[in-house]
Amino acid sequence: MPDKGVERSDDQGHGPVPWWADLGVWGAVALIVLGGLAALWVSFRLPGTPEEPATGYYGAARVVAIGLVIVGGGLLNRRRARSGAAGETSGAD
Repeated sequence: MPDKGVERSDDQGHGPVPWWADLGVWGAVALIVLGGLAALWVSFRLPGTPEEPATGYYGAARVVAIGLVIVGGGLLNRRRARSGAAGETSGAD
């Protein structure tokens, strides 16, 4: 006997996604550029840089790394889609 008033769904029910999950490739490129600009900002010791430059470089490197991971994931998905499509068309003969 099913419970009344209980909503069921077939999805996995994953938790909240990170803020960078839906940026896409161009958003990832923007993150890489922004991280590079932040590293330059720290290296020239412009206003707003932390006392210890290592913390500024660490933050800039994190932003660049997130961008690189997103770009790499997008390129891998594109490659998988192309190889999957090529496999379907060659096997249809």
